[in-house]
Amino acid sequence: MKDDKPLIRIEVNGKSLSVSADHGRRLSDILREDLGLVGTKVGCDAGDCGACTVLLDGAPVCSCLTPVAQCDGRNISTVEGLSAKGPTKLQDSFLRHGAAQCGICTPGMLMAATALLAENPEPTRAEVKDALGGVLCRCTGYTKIIDAVCDVSNLRPPDPMPVAGAAVGAAIERLDGAPKVAGTEIFGADYWPQDAWIVRAIRSSHSAAKFTFGDIAGWADAAGVQVFTSVDLPGRNCFGVIPPFADQPALAENQTKFRGEAVAIVAGPRAAMDGLDLEGFPIEWDALVPVLTPTQAQIANARQLHAERPDNVLITGRVAQGDVSQTLDQAAHVAQASFETAYVEHAYIEPEAGCAWMDGDVLVIQACTQAPIMDRDDTALVLGLPQDKVRIIPAAAGGGFGSKLDVSLQPLIGLVTLKTGHPCRMVYGRRESMVCTTKRHPADMTARIGIDSDGRILAMEFDGVFNTGAYASWGPTVANRVPVHASGPYKTPAYRAEAVAVHTNGPVSGAFRGFGVPQAAILQETLYDDLAGMAGLDRLEFRLMNALVDGDETVCGQEIYGVGIRECLEALKLDWADALISVADFNSKSSDLKRGVGLASCWYGCGNTALPNPSTVRIGITVEGEICLHQGATDIGQGSNTVISQFCADALGLPVGDLTLIGPDTAITPDCGKTSASRQTFVTGKAAMLAGQALRQKILVLTNKGSGAKFGKIEGGLTVTDSAGTVTLNLSGMPQGEHGYVLMAEETYDPPTQPLDENGQGVPYAVYGYGAQVAEVEADIQTGKVRVVRIIAAHDLGRVINPQLAEGQIEGGIAQGLGMALMEEYIPGRTENLHDYLIPTIGDMPEIRSILIEKPDPEGPMGAKGLGEHVLIPTAPAILNAIRHATGARIDRLPALPHRVLAAIRKAGGAI
Repeated sequence: MKDDKPLIRIEVNGKSLSVSADHGRRLSDILREDLGLVGTKVGCDAGDCGACTVLLDGAPVCSCLTPVAQCDGRNISTVEGLSAKGPTKLQDSFLRHGAAQCGICTPGMLMAATALLAENPEPTRAEVKDALGGVLCRCTGYTKIIDAVCDVSNLRPPDPMPVAGAAVGAAIERLDGAPKVAGTEIFGADYWPQDAWIVRAIRSSHSAAKFTFGDIAGWADAAGVQVFTSVDLPGRNCFGVIPPFADQPALAENQTKFRGEAVAIVAGPRAAMDGLDLEGFPIEWDALVPVLTPTQAQIANARQLHAERPDNVLITGRVAQGDVSQTLDQAAHVAQASFETAYVEHAYIEPEAGCAWMDGDVLVIQACTQAPIMDRDDTALVLGLPQDKVRIIPAAAGGGFGSKLDVSLQPLIGLVTLKTGHPCRMVYGRRESMVCTTKRHPADMTARIGIDSDGRILAMEFDGVFNTGAYASWGPTVANRVPVHASGPYKTPAYRAEAVAVHTNGPVSGAFRGFGVPQAAILQETLYDDLAGMAGLDRLEFRLMNALVDGDETVCGQEIYGVGIRECLEALKLDWADALISVADFNSKSSDLKRGVGLASCWYGCGNTALPNPSTVRIGITVEGEICLHQGATDIGQGSNTVISQFCADALGLPVGDLTLIGPDTAITPDCGKTSASRQTFVTGKAAMLAGQALRQKILVLTNKGSGAKFGKIEGGLTVTDSAGTVTLNLSGMPQGEHGYVLMAEETYDPPTQPLDENGQGVPYAVYGYGAQVAEVEADIQTGKVRVVRIIAAHDLGRVINPQLAEGQIEGGIAQGLGMALMEEYIPGRTENLHDYLIPTIGDMPEIRSILIEKPDPEGPMGAKGLGEHVLIPTAPAILNAIRHATGARIDRLPALPHRVLAAIRKAGGAI
């Protein structure tokens, strides 16, 4: 059949090409689908995220908005073309500065920066911000990206890899960084088997509705596609991240409980699916009056979303000790307040994507995920397969932050491949991703805290109602974690905290960097400012006075050590004092603009709450002498591939560069648990350390050498040297074991925790991390607009494993905390894209300075603690406290949008 589409001539990365395509087709689609140049990413198809940025005759454009007809006779440069002759100076600078975390925005950043540097080889930071302002990043906080672009002209050779035993503590470049800057890393949408079918979902546009299908078979035959509904699922149509609470169907059966819930999937060859209008799909909806708030959900005769959960209550978490009521009655001062937070969207730049195919009788799914073993288990249950007949290969994850812990498209594409035998692929659009995936729990919270006349905390009570949405997801984790943490890292003798997770017809609320703790910290830290004022104490000194120290008991009755919150606060004292003087001077000279300084602290338990939490790591040596580290922790940008390798290399006694990393794959890598709860550095890091130590001990026994012996890697073997001489370990004659290694060790680590009783007493976590931040803001008291000027962040890592990666986590966490504080509010039906839902851009970010504190934890590997989630927790309350310091305005609802700030200023009497 003759192709009558216009022929368009373009030059791509120096190669002249002719493309047959409709004039209006997106350039991004041509590059990815026709030319296989998948380094150009697509995050929104609307020009909002900039991930698809390429150069058109040297100028940066969003390829998703550029019709291919506009490219006829023109030159196009993509990220693949940058490194055609090896990495450019810009790419090297990105690696050197740690400017790529998850890597999904990196190609767009590189292309925009390339255009800037061609015109201006030595730009200022302001000029970089201006040039890169159209490209969004959700991971880095932008600081290291700006550093990298500004430092391109500063030529220097790469730092040498650390010698054996010196990896931990070294700022080595991200071990998986090269593919990120080359545009060759494979994300969920970047790979699909030849002739893969396309899969799309039919989703509800109602928050609650019953539905009936029409003539599906006739519609499908006419369209040349196949349709699958819940009746086609061969297994249990129910999944969930916490098995006792599993309640979410892969495809709804007769009614939907939230906007965006899938009821059917349509699959077929690309020729049939391209342009297929799903609006004509035969389905009739009977909309129900939705239950949208916890208040509505708990009134008498409210419709029950789950029959087995009376009053729409999923679960209540509780921690209590002492007589709170009596102690508060006797307190010299009592502060109380209420606070409300909104839905917050994860807004990772990579929408969900993946593909499926059969390998013999094994269903293989490659998709973006934070939890491959959980994906395997849920998918196997839904599809009625044994676990060993499902293989999950995690693609690179373009951000996750908690939402990619829940399965999304895995059972759907698995169903299509299982039923048809065809490989298939599915890629969510931006709106689809935002509509159907989990959100941060909205919270309505009240609290009272009492102090004695000296300012010491006596008692606290906290009540929080968390909107957990239609299904359980991580609601039980949030409800149980919040009461443990709502006191903050402070000694609180009498305490009662309860958190109730309530079902509504709102979006499913799941995991999002902090599991409810950021919401609780806002209220607690706001009240701490009140109490400091009541006691006549400096706000930082008040926190120092009440901070936990080694040997103290937490509100759960757990005796803790390695407590670094005082060290974090002490590290901020000079900056705090200077900032108070600086803003006072500024305010004395300014009328409409006022500056303020705020402070907040955090603590966070690493890993599951009072539940088993194991990771298993395998390390083996092949007959050829290759040293292979199997670690199944998915790296979603936080740097676990690098950090875990650093632990293992030092424990083994060889340079980290000698290790070959074999990443997560449920067929070949042991279970390292989910990437969540800031657990990978601590839990998987310790398993890697133990595995390295175990393999080292085997080698020492085999060579009859002492513990101080040094190893050397040679062709086909190892050398082991001590004061008595050198033994060469010849591997060629050694038998291979079960996994193909001549020497191997496999170790599991599960943190020692204890279950909590009915009052939340026990040992919920083995390791806690700590931090404190100072925020300086500038507020326009006439408009309510707030700008964050700078943030100084002191965080206790126990042991700094990789300072560059740690700083990147701090900067990225602060960016998300800033967004939560000032701009982010997901409203179903209104903010379902990255144009209406605002996340911080490069221009919104303040100056950030990180202070890395090392107070070793006795349980952590080499003293290390987690970091990733801790960082976000104090940012929003520090900003809110700074707004109040600047304007007198007490914010009681997030985000602090200008109209809300202005209303609070007027209520406080600060502006006309």
